[in-house]
Amino acid sequence: MSAAAPDMTAVADTPAPSMTDTGEMAGAAGSRRLANALIWCALVIGAVVMIFPLYWMLATAIRPRAEVFEPIVSLLPQQLTWENFRNIWLRYPFLSWTVNSSFIAVVAVAITVSINLLCGYVFAKFRFPGRDVIFFAILGALMIPIQVILVPEFLVTSWLGLLNSPWGVILPRAAEAFGVFMVRQFMVSIPDELLEAARLDGAGEMRIFLRIVLPLSRPIIAVLIIFTFMWRWNDFAWPLVVLTDQAQFTLPLGLNLLRGEANPDWGGVMALALVSLLPMLLIFLIFQRYLVQGIASTGLK
Repeated sequence: MSAAAPDMTAVADTPAPSMTDTGEMAGAAGSRRLANALIWCALVIGAVVMIFPLYWMLATAIRPRAEVFEPIVSLLPQQLTWENFRNIWLRYPFLSWTVNSSFIAVVAVAITVSINLLCGYVFAKFRFPGRDVIFFAILGALMIPIQVILVPEFLVTSWLGLLNSPWGVILPRAAEAFGVFMVRQFMVSIPDELLEAARLDGAGEMRIFLRIVLPLSRPIIAVLIIFTFMWRWNDFAWPLVVLTDQAQFTLPLGLNLLRGEANPDWGGVMALALVSLLPMLLIFLIFQRYLVQGIASTGLK
């Protein structure tokens, strides 16, 4: 069998691109390149603006005290020193502050994330009288400023005997309305048929939650861990009210103590701020792969 001959008439009738079309294509390509270049320039400028405070924090922390108080401070340190880190280690209970912040943040993450996951699962997959009313009441708590509830919250904490204790910082914020909302929105997207099939196989509700729901909820769990750790690690107002002994202070309170001195050691302040920033960066780097997916999935139904 011989191969069919190509239709030379059809090939001959195909119009060649005109000079006008070629010019339009070249212009469109040039416009795309210009747009991409402008986008990259905007991204680079934004990155520099965001990174410069971190750089200045590092540069101030590793430069000598005399250089910090010069009339015109250069962008690059003229001398490098670790004296500021050594001073905050020797002059202040830096280790105690770090241990207190770590304990409060880690325990609060474990408790808060567990409660938010359970509450969000109940609101997403169970039907009971008053469910929507209770859920909207929880959302209404997001509109209440923390300053409004500081006094009653302090009185309850004092009545429970939790003042000047890490548990007095952890327990009053054991559940977050924002976390419950995010988990509920995420778990709505989990198919009900999957849970019904597990119930037909004889699985209990807790087993379904642990074996099916939690593995599917890794993105939102990562988001909750990042947000909760960040909130607890940086929390200032409530620990300031509850904690009175300097040995019980957290790093934000210690940082405020250094800053409030009559003659602040700005090199030490920046050194302490830099050290307090590292755990948050570590947590973000560990869980950042799930961050965007978890936030984006909270709007699915």
